[in-house]
Amino acid sequence: MKLVKPSIEFLWLTPDPLITIEEAGRTCYKSEGNIHVGSAAKFVQKLLDRGHHAMIEHASASYRVTCDRGVTHEIVRHRLFSYGQESTRFCNYKSGVTFIIPPWTKHMPAENAHTCTEDQVRQSIHTPECRWLFAIQVAEQEYIQLLDDGWTPQQARSVLPNSLKTEIIMTANLREWRHFFSLRCTPKSIPVEKKVNGIFYGAGAPHSQMQEIANMLLKDIRGKVPVLFDEF
Repeated sequence: MKLVKPSIEFLWLTPDPLITIEEAGRTCYKSEGNIHVGSAAKFVQKLLDRGHHAMIEHASASYRVTCDRGVTHEIVRHRLFSYGQESTRFCNYKSGVTFIIPPWTKHMPAENAHTCTEDQVRQSIHTPECRWLFAIQVAEQEYIQLLDDGWTPQQARSVLPNSLKTEIIMTANLREWRHFFSLRCTPKSIPVEKKVNGIFYGAGAPHSQMQEIANMLLKDIRGKVPVLFDEF
């Protein structure tokens, strides 16, 4: 059994996205003659200020996200994205199952995670983290046993929990990325004292594991594309 933290990997971005957006936007006003070095950022900011967000759709970005399947169930509700996800029907985890560490636990990444015994769980030792570790340990054991008993991966997967690690490719235009961040990141309006490592665990905010992923994605794309994501 392997335990890992969620992660992201940048894959692709429209070359010179602000320039691409400016060229599309200035076509609407036939002001292409005003394009010059350094004009794109200022023009894109004007588009945002005017609410002319359709032009942002001319630039796109792709990321690989590694997280648990519970998070991807929420991610795929953003229907304007294109996705490619690791399939539990066709991937065989008989050599060992990988699980995602929830941000509210103290578990650390491990190739061969130390497991809790049933006696420890019954005695409430290290509960609730030990109970979670024991549960995923049992899930792995039963999954592998079902494969040994002749079940196919798509049959045996029924015992695997939300904590199962999965990989998903997310591709969308930058307008849709802005929409994603507006819904899934830790809201700026939450007081600092109510955040733990930048994540809010209370009601009225996205799921903490979703915030964890969305915050990483926002930090990365904000560094690659000026202006468009500064408000989040």
